[in-house]
Amino acid sequence: MHFPLFGELIVILALATGILLLFRRFKLPGILGFILTGVIAGPHGLGWVKEVEEVEALAEIGVVLLLFVIGMEFSLKKLAALGRTVFVGGLLQAGITTTMVTGILMLFEIRMESAVFIGFLVTLSSTAIVLRVLQEKGKMDATFGRVSTAILIFQDIIVVPMMLVTPLLAGQSDDIGGDLLWLLGKMLVLLAAVFVSGRYVVPKLLHAASKGKGNELFIITIVFICFAAAFATQALGLSLALGAFFAGLVISETDHAYHATGIVLPFHELFMSFFFVSIGMLVDVHQFMEAPFLVIGLGMAVILLKVFATLIAVWVLRYPIRTALYTGLALFQLGEFGFILAIPGLDMGLLSPEHYQVFLAVSILTMGATPFVLEFADRIVRRVFLSFLSGQVVVRMERMMRVKREQERSIAKVLKDHVVIIGFGLNGQNVAKAASNSGIRCSVIEEDPDLAQKARDQGYPVFVGDATNVHLLEQAHVERARVVVVAISDAPETLKIVGGVRSMTSTAHIIVRTRYVRDLQANYNAGANEVIPEEFETSIEIFHRMLRRYLIPEAKIQDLIAGVRTDHYGLLRGTQGNRPRRKPEPLTIPGLEIATMPVTLGRSKVVGRSIAETALREKYGITVLAIRRNDRYITNVKGEVKILTDDLLYLLGSPENIVKLDHDLR
Repeated sequence: MHFPLFGELIVILALATGILLLFRRFKLPGILGFILTGVIAGPHGLGWVKEVEEVEALAEIGVVLLLFVIGMEFSLKKLAALGRTVFVGGLLQAGITTTMVTGILMLFEIRMESAVFIGFLVTLSSTAIVLRVLQEKGKMDATFGRVSTAILIFQDIIVVPMMLVTPLLAGQSDDIGGDLLWLLGKMLVLLAAVFVSGRYVVPKLLHAASKGKGNELFIITIVFICFAAAFATQALGLSLALGAFFAGLVISETDHAYHATGIVLPFHELFMSFFFVSIGMLVDVHQFMEAPFLVIGLGMAVILLKVFATLIAVWVLRYPIRTALYTGLALFQLGEFGFILAIPGLDMGLLSPEHYQVFLAVSILTMGATPFVLEFADRIVRRVFLSFLSGQVVVRMERMMRVKREQERSIAKVLKDHVVIIGFGLNGQNVAKAASNSGIRCSVIEEDPDLAQKARDQGYPVFVGDATNVHLLEQAHVERARVVVVAISDAPETLKIVGGVRSMTSTAHIIVRTRYVRDLQANYNAGANEVIPEEFETSIEIFHRMLRRYLIPEAKIQDLIAGVRTDHYGLLRGTQGNRPRRKPEPLTIPGLEIATMPVTLGRSKVVGRSIAETALREKYGITVLAIRRNDRYITNVKGEVKILTDDLLYLLGSPENIVKLDHDLR
């Protein structure tokens, strides 16, 4: 049995393995490695692969599986939760980019249909490369990382209607109105099939297939659903990939979505590699060498245009300009979905072969530049701000935002001895709630406008912007705060914020939330008083519960936990004795703690009575160290000092007695 493709697959896999090992060493995206494999092995390179059509057939399977996986990763609930950042931000970015590209190309006498189609291609960024680089750099949870992800999600969705519009742009029928109605009818049939199968057929089918010990039936069922849906949409005159997307969307609403995704992903990765190899085989290196400056010039133009369009789209959503610029630097490249969309455009005459080759070359150029641009993004943003955006431009743009800050600034002017919470995510919200319930005033610094509005709705003074900006810290009066809580996910930004806060105040107690223990020492060196690494706090909770199951006394467990935290997690890190340079000074009197107790109207047993009359020392063994009355502190507390409503008592005593006193006074 003769199977010529088998030998060529071995050549492709061997070459790809060597190139990917080299790319991994230099931390380059694997996608570029697959494309380079195709360039070298393809007909325009060394010509090692002759069966290009069969490789393209494997690539088509990769595209189908890619859209299938994307469909499974989406859900209507997820899209609703991401809200306006996905739909408004994504639509603005796509609309601005497409409009600008169309207008520019029409100036060069390219017909409108082709100009709009090329605008579609330029709009799409590389989801695979951007998310991979953001993940490697730990920027997924940074504000610009979340915004970038949201816009990429919208792009992954909008590529489907772009595929549907492409035949209309190509003018394959004289009756555009009839074509639109026919297309709408097919979409309604497809949506009806999706609804019926998603509601009544697929959940029951997957439930039946998942029973039993093996995965064979479940795997076959998943692949069958994917390919059957793709075949059905092709029969309707739509694309294979569109059917796969809807099949994934149906499965995403079932209880088996994660299981199915885990099964399909390895196949998806394998076949998608053939897709990128096939793209590389289409690249004519000789044509690129004939006009390298044209390709480089167009690449630079695409980068500048997309950065500008994305910056405007994100800025309109009321994110700080710094965040908008970071997002633009993340999404400037052309993407893999552009390759998928370009092929039917080439077949339908919307792209000439020459334009297609230029598109491929510019795509590869901008993709390859992405890791390097993101590596130096901090320097680029800093340079842009220093040379351009730090002047009147930012001032005017911020005025156009009309963010309501005057009232918050007036509130901030009277804040003193308060808590400044930087980052109003889940951790920041919990800190704010605890502070409010304890009668402690706080203000919030947040650059995400949705989270900022949430904090504003809860009654907190909010300062919208980037906390690495010292001017913003001054507006929040960080220098007058008693405690500053840094609760953001971006480790490099956290270090900058801690350093900025410490440069403004030597007295504020800085508490930092960090995700990994590797950031512990750097934050102490930057000036933090306490650093809470999530991974070790999780470990503490685990061993706490484990020891309780072995009936270890709670007091002994708490002593162990206190020792771990006092040693800055040295017990868990295996570095006991190696103390960080800065560390909090814990209370070292055994069995005693300092606590505060607000005096409310309900505590009638002490209101209006002197310290001596309350007999707190005799009854509870508690000493009143100080009293805060309005903005004044009474530190020399004598027996005749009377306790008034709204006083805040600073007490010294055992934890048990302080809890007992609090209970008795309620």
